Amino acid sequence: MPNPLFLLLLLLLLLLLTTAAFTVNPSILSSPPNPCSLPNPLPTARSDQLTVLINGYSSSRIPLLLSIATAYSVSPSVASVVILWGNPNTPAQTLTLLSQNLSLSSSSAAPISLLRQPSDSLNLRFLPLPPSLLTTHAVLVCDDDVSIDSKSIEFALKVWKQNRDRLVGLFARSHDIDLDSKTWIYTVHPDKYSIMLTKFVIFKREFLYEYSCGGGKEMEEARGVVDRMRNCEDILMNFVVAEEGGGGPVLVGAEKVRDWGDARNEGVVVVGEEEGEGVTEVGLSSRRRDHRKRRGECIREFHRILGRMPLRYSYGKVVNSVGEQGLCEKGGKLVFCDQQVAE
Repeated sequence: MPNPLFLLLLLLLLLLLTTAAFTVNPSILSSPPNPCSLPNPLPTARSDQLTVLINGYSSSRIPLLLSIATAYSVSPSVASVVILWGNPNTPAQTLTLLSQNLSLSSSSAAPISLLRQPSDSLNLRFLPLPPSLLTTHAVLVCDDDVSIDSKSIEFALKVWKQNRDRLVGLFARSHDIDLDSKTWIYTVHPDKYSIMLTKFVIFKREFLYEYSCGGGKEMEEARGVVDRMRNCEDILMNFVVAEEGGGGPVLVGAEKVRDWGDARNEGVVVVGEEEGEGVTEVGLSSRRRDHRKRRGECIREFHRILGRMPLRYSYGKVVNSVGEQGLCEKGGKLVFCDQQVAE
């Protein structure tokens, strides 16, 4: 008859092996159960760099996501990169493979973490993060289909340091009044703007808490609009920042920006395949023809719920340098006077 102690040890070993087989990859993190109670270690936060929060959802974009996350991680202005995975239906093996690739990519750069969100709510883009993941005063929130050169990231961070209570970004839109219907609308103005998109936007990390945990019942209802519309979390963040800071956003120029998800791209750029989806097909603005109309409805709802319109207009763009705009003849050609022409 087998030794009872041996049987017990064998049973424990089988239990451990079974448990290990169903354990989620430890490198795939989960959102804290109560993020609004997280400590706020501001005295130890860094000011010379920022933390990048990339929103991820579609498996078809993973190759592009890997490329963009890696590019951010090697920028001197970046302390760490956190991918906020917002699709709870993504198979665990897919995220495990993504996590393994991220570990290889970040071996000689800023660390890249993968945080699996509990739901697909767009509000979770602005969830407060544990101090271990958020070590900087500045947060850069961006999409998984926008790439930008390192020098422009550094410049945008410098501009934010002088405008810490405002949003600083690259993609601007505006609110306005439709005189016929006397209602708020979402639009684009050639000479002014009041909304900064979260394709690429920098703000101080306290606004994560203000968005997710502050504002009482009014903000809770406003976040409910985001969930119902499955849109407009960026507009609501603009409301929060304008209310707290009292000013409009700041638009900065960049040297090299590639927006892979812009619906104006020619054709469909397919990076991986999942049920026929390509990069330009999975963006909110690409899938809904009434995208601008729906965002106007969000502005009206936020105004109704909050009882005020905090959005403020800004004008102009902050650029890294200003060159000579006059034309001169050089080498038989008309060029900008500060441009060198090879003989």
